Amino acid sequence: MLDQFIIQELPKVELHCHLDGSLSLECIRQLATIAEVELPQDNESLKQLVTAPQTCHSLNDYLKVFEVVYPLLQTKEALSLAAYDVVKQAALDNIIYIEVRFAPELSLNQGLTISDTIEAVSLGLIAAQKEFNVVAKLLICGLRQTADVYTTKLFTQAKPYLGQVVVGGDFAGNEKDYSTDKLANHIEQIQEMGFPMTFHAGECECPCPSNISQAIALGLKRIGHGTASYYQSKVIQELIDNEVTLELCLKSNLQTKAAKTLEEFPYLTLRKAGARLTINTDNRTVSQTNLNKEYLAFSQYFDTSISEFYQYNRYAIEASFAHQEEKAIILERLAAGYEDFLS
Repeated sequence: MLDQFIIQELPKVELHCHLDGSLSLECIRQLATIAEVELPQDNESLKQLVTAPQTCHSLNDYLKVFEVVYPLLQTKEALSLAAYDVVKQAALDNIIYIEVRFAPELSLNQGLTISDTIEAVSLGLIAAQKEFNVVAKLLICGLRQTADVYTTKLFTQAKPYLGQVVVGGDFAGNEKDYSTDKLANHIEQIQEMGFPMTFHAGECECPCPSNISQAIALGLKRIGHGTASYYQSKVIQELIDNEVTLELCLKSNLQTKAAKTLEEFPYLTLRKAGARLTINTDNRTVSQTNLNKEYLAFSQYFDTSISEFYQYNRYAIEASFAHQEEKAIILERLAAGYEDFLS
């Protein structure tokens, strides 16, 4: 098993990180002051309030915790501060490239427009990128359970921002009741708009490997979680044949019961099959994790080696929605960072 000091030194790439689920306690307190929302005075009580309990029974149960944070993200100032905070945390994990995803519709309760939210988050990412030397990009996240007309409006209004900071799209939310086939028309429409897409699939508590297969059939080359591929040889082969990259999120999957035990988490089966894997936090605060902790868990539970971590980071950059010139630079940074460990 690798120790935490070596893991800290490894350069890292993260593709799957939700803005609203990844705020530091310090940032949450700042946001609460701005929003004039009263929170518990001591950090332990606040932590319990914004952390999913170990007694979660499902993904939908896990998602209830987010309701504490949504009221705090209703102004431009708050959204910029939140985006800055996430990248600041990423820098502490020695992350050199991160894609942060957020759902604009959850920040419209006090008069902000979709454009306002995108601009505010982008400003926070840009400011943090300059200060911490972390390349930070933004993914626009639709919600599966939202009415069709709003989803079309969301990505139509986000389209002008697609380019330097905004680089792609996603769907998250209630997978159990809103399967991939119900979103097929939207996925195709958004891809036609020019958005590269990742997509949450195979994360719900019910067996849902079909959601993964349907996403692959729609031409998606990145899938968030994919946990339901556990011992689904047909699905795993589809992932391999179509060169789909999976965004694995170990700790959150154990919380949501997407994997009820470590033995049900599909990593070892996927690794053996040669799947394109990446390691991610999902929600730092809600799952009380960071990327260093996730790496440590993979090392401890699955004996993941430095060379494998290096390969997963290469997969992450290759599958990222960064521009080709940026990918080349980040791959060089990765190679330089791992050189001493692999020699």
